[in-house]
Amino acid sequence: MSWEELVTSALLGTDRRPPAPRGGPAPADVPAALLDAAALHTVRQRAGLRPAVPQARPAPAAPDPRPALPEAARLRLAHLLADRAAPSAGGRRGAAPDLTELIPQWLATANRMGYRAPASLLPPLLDAARARTDLRPQALAFAGPRGLWLAGLNPDWRFALRGSAGGTLRPDVTDPDAVARLWEEGLFAERIALLDAVRAQDPPAGTALLATTWAAERAEDRLMFLDSLRSGLGNADEPFLEQALSDRSRNVRATAAELLSALPASALAGRMAARALSCVHLDRTGVSPGIAVEAPHECDAGMQRDGVAAVPPAGRGERSWWLGQLVEATPLDVWEERFGGRAAEEVVALPVADEWAGELHAAWCRAAVRQRNPHWSRALLGRPSAPPASGPGTASIAERSKLLSVLEEGERASWVAGFIAAHGLSEAFQLLGVCTVPWAGPLGRAVVDALDIARDGGSYPWSFSGVMGLAERCLDPAEADRLEVLTAAQDEQEGASPGAGGYWSEAFQRLVSTLRLRATMEAELLAA
Repeated sequence: MSWEELVTSALLGTDRRPPAPRGGPAPADVPAALLDAAALHTVRQRAGLRPAVPQARPAPAAPDPRPALPEAARLRLAHLLADRAAPSAGGRRGAAPDLTELIPQWLATANRMGYRAPASLLPPLLDAARARTDLRPQALAFAGPRGLWLAGLNPDWRFALRGSAGGTLRPDVTDPDAVARLWEEGLFAERIALLDAVRAQDPPAGTALLATTWAAERAEDRLMFLDSLRSGLGNADEPFLEQALSDRSRNVRATAAELLSALPASALAGRMAARALSCVHLDRTGVSPGIAVEAPHECDAGMQRDGVAAVPPAGRGERSWWLGQLVEATPLDVWEERFGGRAAEEVVALPVADEWAGELHAAWCRAAVRQRNPHWSRALLGRPSAPPASGPGTASIAERSKLLSVLEEGERASWVAGFIAAHGLSEAFQLLGVCTVPWAGPLGRAVVDALDIARDGGSYPWSFSGVMGLAERCLDPAEADRLEVLTAAQDEQEGASPGAGGYWSEAFQRLVSTLRLRATMEAELLAA
């Protein structure tokens, strides 16, 4: 019987489709005869195969001179990567630490200390990076040249060869011939990585390299290349960006205008300032000075060339839309001069006529973030204890987190600690996300105190699960002993949610055990 006939008989069953013997009596045990025939057919096929022609061995991986991990740290990484693939229990988290959330921190510490990834753990490390894009920059940096070599042999790991964050083997940027060859012949991701590398060493040289092929690039590629200029952006980039204002692509023009507006001395910033100053004035007609606003009545061709989008989003008025774009592209120092030398805090405190305050302050917030101006960011944030709705800038927590990112780390943490002490944790999640890890002492204590207050209020801990998860990753591990007292279960209080005390006890046990595990992990990496 042919192989196809055997398969058909096996699928349908020997009762419905008995194998038809060619000559001789039918077998007594038909199923056994079918299996014997299949085995014979398989041996015949294998015996007839010709040996495959061996391929050349791949070239060996580049050497990795970094030191090996301490043995305890190697075992810890193996445990973390193995736990990543463990099935989730679902539902209640329990008191045990979530090991998968500790992988990024472990990798960051190992990279900071300059260790080499163990060869035996490269496959599970690349699998973890494949499954979680947030792990890729740190995982690929840790994997090093051996990880890239291995990724080139397995299509499942080709992502490692596409990224610019440590994932591409780049030529020596001091070799002009190698740079020019890769720029002309490389894949798009390789060229992006090359441009980043050149800009990191010499920003004007990166811009000059981009200019050599700019006219021939696709619109979507031009946009990505232009976005790379944010790193190391300086006045030397202005001539190139001015030319990009006439690009065929609207998105390219808008990005070029945004970059130019981040250069206070640029010609575009001057043009936008002149337009904005014609719309915003100091009003002395009232009892006290204020701000008068006359929004633009049209969006002319010059404004559109400088990046002002003519058509507003749904629900926005045209004039307010145009005004906001002019103000956010204007150097902030211009407003201090316009309003009689007043400091930023005094300017934002001036009353604004005709309900233009929200639009004007929101535009100033965007300008402070774009121009990385800590003085104006501080003024627009106001006092952390003030109610968000009555602050000098925007009430949006997302916008406030952007303003905070402009401040230095210590001031940022101090402001968020004050905000939490005054308003609790309900609106603090995004603000905590911009604070440096581990959290500074005052910030960590403010978070713990707020969690303790929430527990005493009788609510369930999962209302604060996001903040609790951040605390597990960001609190200083030295806080574990101080938190031990919070792990004890409290008696049920009148009016509290049923079982809330037990859930809070479990949540704090998990927090304490996670902090202690983080301390152990760091000690293992420090052991030489």
